[in-house]
Amino acid sequence: MRTIVFFDLPNVYAKDKRNYMLFRKFLMNEGFIMMQESVYSKIVLNSQQANLLLNRVKKNSPKKGFIQLLTITEKQYANIEYIVGESNTKIINNEERLIIL
Repeated sequence: MRTIVFFDLPNVYAKDKRNYMLFRKFLMNEGFIMMQESVYSKIVLNSQQANLLLNRVKKNSPKKGFIQLLTITEKQYANIEYIVGESNTKIINNEERLIIL
């Protein structure tokens, strides 16, 4: 499964910029990969792990802005159509990247 976070956060005042940077840093520390600006994805094992991740994202979200989270299967993710541009092949973006401790 794949969890995708879409967000649009205010970036006008210094406090807003700080909240944006903290949220973005949180996503990267959680193992999310940037698909494009303000769109990040992460591989999860099952729906239970996706729900736990949803709760962590909610807990670390800024109070202002717009944040959405979508969980899809790997088969659905593989059907992404690239209209302009191409997939970033420098990043291992499949199950091989998953580390179970």
